[in-house]
Amino acid sequence: MKTDPKTKLRSLARHATAAVSLLLTMSIVSARAQDGGASPDDGAEVLTRGPIHEAFAETVTFKPTEGMTVPRAAPALIEELPPDQRPEGENISWIPGYWAWDDESTTFIWVSGIWRNLPPGRQWMPGYWSDADTEFQWISGYWADAAVEEVEYLSEPPESREVGPNIKAPSRDHTWMPGSWVWRESRYLWRPGYWDIHQPDWVWVPSYYVRTPRGYIYVDGYWDYAVDRRGMIFAPVRFSGNYYERPDYFYRPSTVISLAALVEHLFLRPRHRHYYFGDYYAPEYRRSGYYASYTYSSGGHGYDPIYAHNRWSHRDDDRWERRNEENYRFYRDNQDERPPRTLAAFEQFNARAGKDRRVDAGFVMPLAQLAVSKENRLKLKSVNEDERQQLAKHGREIRAFGEQRRKLGMQPEGTSEKVKPGKGESGKPEPVRVKIPRSPAAAKVTEQAAKEDTPPKRPEVTAQDDKPADTQDKPGDKPRPGDKPQPIPGTQPGDEPGRKPKDPSKPETKDNPKADPKMDPKREPRPEPKADPKRGPQPEPKADPKREPQPEPKAEPKREPRPEPKAEPKREPRPEPKAEPKREPRPEP
Repeated sequence: MKTDPKTKLRSLARHATAAVSLLLTMSIVSARAQDGGASPDDGAEVLTRGPIHEAFAETVTFKPTEGMTVPRAAPALIEELPPDQRPEGENISWIPGYWAWDDESTTFIWVSGIWRNLPPGRQWMPGYWSDADTEFQWISGYWADAAVEEVEYLSEPPESREVGPNIKAPSRDHTWMPGSWVWRESRYLWRPGYWDIHQPDWVWVPSYYVRTPRGYIYVDGYWDYAVDRRGMIFAPVRFSGNYYERPDYFYRPSTVISLAALVEHLFLRPRHRHYYFGDYYAPEYRRSGYYASYTYSSGGHGYDPIYAHNRWSHRDDDRWERRNEENYRFYRDNQDERPPRTLAAFEQFNARAGKDRRVDAGFVMPLAQLAVSKENRLKLKSVNEDERQQLAKHGREIRAFGEQRRKLGMQPEGTSEKVKPGKGESGKPEPVRVKIPRSPAAAKVTEQAAKEDTPPKRPEVTAQDDKPADTQDKPGDKPRPGDKPQPIPGTQPGDEPGRKPKDPSKPETKDNPKADPKMDPKREPRPEPKADPKRGPQPEPKADPKREPQPEPKAEPKREPRPEPKAEPKREPRPEPKAEPKREPRPEP
């Protein structure tokens, strides 16, 4: 059927008008969606404190307990577009934000997306909110090995044995790498900590476990970039009402958090599995589970890779740790000098006279201002329209991958236990293995990236096979399916099965050549010495009467001229020579 040319032109005109109208609407929304110019009237408030995106810094806890639970479900993810400026680099990627719970305001706040320099050889597994009966629980994201094609859900690992260094550091260039449990041959084995030489531009993230509804995921240790090389983070936002639910709304972050200021005001909250920055100095925050960076590792809660790296970088400054403690006490005791909590309050704080210079004026800064700042060491470049569309598509792919991870991590229907390891053909306990696709946020292996960002060699530390978990090797425990048969105490390799164990307090010279026969008199009457004629006279020294009068001092006067008497002058005045003159006068009468 042919179409009238005039009708076709009218249809094209209508489509063009609709497209122009859509572009105008998007430009207006884009202008209002910029968080740097957001106001309470727009329903968005820029915060200068709050959680840090997990993809930028993930917490390491020694005890993988359950994550935080909240009373209601998180809102739907909002449409988030990447900013207009991005750092330069081969592996710089945009990772979109997510909802986090703020228990003070009992509402959800938006953790803005970040520009991330992807760690070499790793891929990002996004976190998600999971249904937990009548509540909702946060399941943390993590950086997995990029070569892994499946996820292993393990049973609960034993309690950590990590207590810190047990020997002195070999040099000031060494830093302590904590130990962890590893799954080997159907059981957990302890891999101890050790001292290793640290690297200036790299941060070692040790192995740890992530708890999920289906089991525990082991995250092996890896080298990550130092904080100043990881990329760029943006301020979180609190929305009021349902402003973000408008169908034409999208959000583009533009308020940058200074990485140097962030490290100075850094906290960890293991229960919520996040780093936090800003004002958490009041004593009630300590009681709520916020730990200052300098107290986290020393308190035995876990390991802070960022603080460990900064401490190593200041290893020649003996007062560096003391200054961190002093700064914390200063802000704890001086409420007016703490970093403000919102962007509006920060602007008023910087304008007041006589403010304490401990809080840097560049704590937060609009991205447009940072791009032209001469003090900015981070090289930025503009994002054109084509690249912006590709990045937006990339962000949607990461979200879809996170939803897929949530479905794979759910406990299968019909199972009541949260962790239920399977069994292989040999009957040994095996983890539940689930295949996963490759994450869209995975580091690219390029020649240029390999030259510029080659991480240090991974340390090779083996688990202690002779020191398995205490719960598996206690005396009297029954062997578990799949365990290797252990030798019976007192037996030797190659002994016949069913042979009674030997008494370890009675070593045998035949079975144990190292045993000393002279130290065991009960074994002398054995048939072996009787059959040996040479061994017959061995016990005679004890029953030989001739050896009793051997120490005759009277029959040895001829030995006085020998060299022995010269070394023993004290023997001459002994009672023997004094008794001899008394015997001489007896025969005279």
